[in-house]
Amino acid sequence: MKRAKTVMAVVFVLAMMVIMVTAVAAPFAEANPNALAGKVTKTMDSGGYTYVLIDMDGQKAWFAVPATNVKVGEQVAFQPGPVMQNFKSKSLGRTFDVIIFSGGIIR
Repeated sequence: MKRAKTVMAVVFVLAMMVIMVTAVAAPFAEANPNALAGKVTKTMDSGGYTYVLIDMDGQKAWFAVPATNVKVGEQVAFQPGPVMQNFKSKSLGRTFDVIIFSGGIIR
């Protein structure tokens, strides 16, 4: 019983964190529509996701989207999504300092 309460508390806290991050990221993206757009400099597929590194006027940012076709050099924009810090991708065997989990690419 005590373990179940602990698990429920952890799930609740994680859910609240996702909600808070989304609440912060979405208005920022709406106010800055070009903030989530740039030129693809690197892409890789793993675990049902496509990981995309874009260059936004000299700033680099990683995005993860449901598996999709995207090519290096392509100009893309992303739907807003939760921002994760120190995200460890088990399927890629690496940790991203910051990555945005987007619902997909806007074409």
